[in-house]
Amino acid sequence: MSSPSSGQLTASTAALLLIPPMMWAGNAVVGRMMQGVIPPITLNFARWSLALLLLLPLAGWVLRRDSDMWHHWRRFAWLGLLGAGLYNALLYLALKTSTPINVTLVAAATPIWMLLLGRVFYSVAISRRAAFGAALSLSGVAVVLSRGDVAQLLGVKLVPGDAWMLLASLVWATYSWQLAKPPPGSEPPAIKADWAAFLLAQVVFGVAWSGMLSAGEWLTLPAAPAGQPHIVWGWPLLLALVYVAVGPSLLAYRAWGAGVGRVGPTIAGFFSNLTPVFAAVLSTALLGEPPHLYHALGFALIVGGILINARR
Repeated sequence: MSSPSSGQLTASTAALLLIPPMMWAGNAVVGRMMQGVIPPITLNFARWSLALLLLLPLAGWVLRRDSDMWHHWRRFAWLGLLGAGLYNALLYLALKTSTPINVTLVAAATPIWMLLLGRVFYSVAISRRAAFGAALSLSGVAVVLSRGDVAQLLGVKLVPGDAWMLLASLVWATYSWQLAKPPPGSEPPAIKADWAAFLLAQVVFGVAWSGMLSAGEWLTLPAAPAGQPHIVWGWPLLLALVYVAVGPSLLAYRAWGAGVGRVGPTIAGFFSNLTPVFAAVLSTALLGEPPHLYHALGFALIVGGILINARR
């Protein structure tokens, strides 16, 4: 199977596509560490608000009244909803009841969603090789979701975090295809050519979306006991916000967008499956949550499936 907008995978592109999984693994671990410190959807809103402030000196011109962004605001509002508004909010929500290793392994189903979305909406054929690879990857996800209990594979009961992450992976696959196959004339050349401007055009709408979701979260939060605020301000939270705003937001999104543009979303999706490896290392070091044997088995099946899909 060949991907639209796909090219040869060079060493420089591979190095570029290694940045997002490293940043995303750290994002999952930090999100887990912030449980009980700040509500998950509010964390997403704070993350992108800070990222917006960091982007303004780089590409503030894109927000001017005469900018072409406003003529294409529906396009950027849609990308902002998928990439900044929904995906990361769902990820942080998943981490309330699931571990970083589990969350990142469930997210490894994203390339499967990419195959299905490509077939349904972009008429990209799925070969027998791709179908076999998808089935192999799905079996790896099933192993993770069932916690390695073979007797439960036919009746897997998702914890809430796993279900939220499955939804998040579908959102991210949609976002990646939207990057790879924009509608003709939907992205002004001046904005598309400037990574900071292109990201800022999405983030400004993403902040609005995440702000509305955060407001809904606060309206549904139970009342906090006296002397226990919903947000625990301090250095841990401030350092976490700086990391998630710079690493998983600016660096990862810049690298992911450039990588998808070079080799397409399907091949780039293989690199996203390296996230659980980095998450396992960080979880063991920082959270004391070591990986289990079923994590290794699930990861092997998932990567095996994606390697089959990636072969030309």
